[in-house]
Amino acid sequence: MLSIPKQLQAVALQLPSHPRYQENLEILLQYLREHQEKELIVIPEVFLTSFDYEHMATAAKFSANALKTLKKEVNEQIVVLTLILEEGDGFVNQAVVIHKHRVVYRQNKTKLFTLGDEDLYFTAGKKKRIRLFEIEGVKYALLVCFELRFKDLWKQVEGADVVLIPSRWGKARKTHLEVLSRALAVMNQCYVIVSNSSDEDMAASSAIISPAGDVTANDRLEAIEGRLDFREIKKMRRYIVMN
Repeated sequence: MLSIPKQLQAVALQLPSHPRYQENLEILLQYLREHQEKELIVIPEVFLTSFDYEHMATAAKFSANALKTLKKEVNEQIVVLTLILEEGDGFVNQAVVIHKHRVVYRQNKTKLFTLGDEDLYFTAGKKKRIRLFEIEGVKYALLVCFELRFKDLWKQVEGADVVLIPSRWGKARKTHLEVLSRALAVMNQCYVIVSNSSDEDMAASSAIISPAGDVTANDRLEAIEGRLDFREIKKMRRYIVMN
């Protein structure tokens, strides 16, 4: 097993989605190239297509092709995003983690947001598939948007060094996103990275949050940059012992 690095440079994108899928992909590729020196980049939930319920098959086909493009592009970086993909007889909102030209982790969204009609268009993932995964000595976990609200899932991702949260969280519940993500970082003594849409009706509130609850955020920026210092995790877990 690889030893955990001391530090890691991360970016949480905070972008609006445009109606034209290809434009979103081109914007994303531009940001990946601009931040190619950063080790970790997290992208808002279904950024490439938004929740285009009227054209689900088209969105899924585009997303599958876009994933091939992204795998060719992404080498040393760790890139996290969610895609509308076809699976079986239906569609899923799948989080994918790309590293060294391949998908190293997949996780379908389990908790579908009924107020947004997600349950009418997506097949829910299995809760047991939400688990820790490791890349180069760092333990990660993923919660997709609405899943942040469920305290049993906080327990399920306990032990992660970094919890990644791609989301399309509405502006009306902006405070909830900010409070919950900060509380998760403090409760699980880990870094939390939120990448939320900045569409007009979305909350923005993308952030990089430390195990001590310190927040790096700015709703006016399209990219929130921060440094993860893994010594802070060790220090916090030794200082306040939770088990």
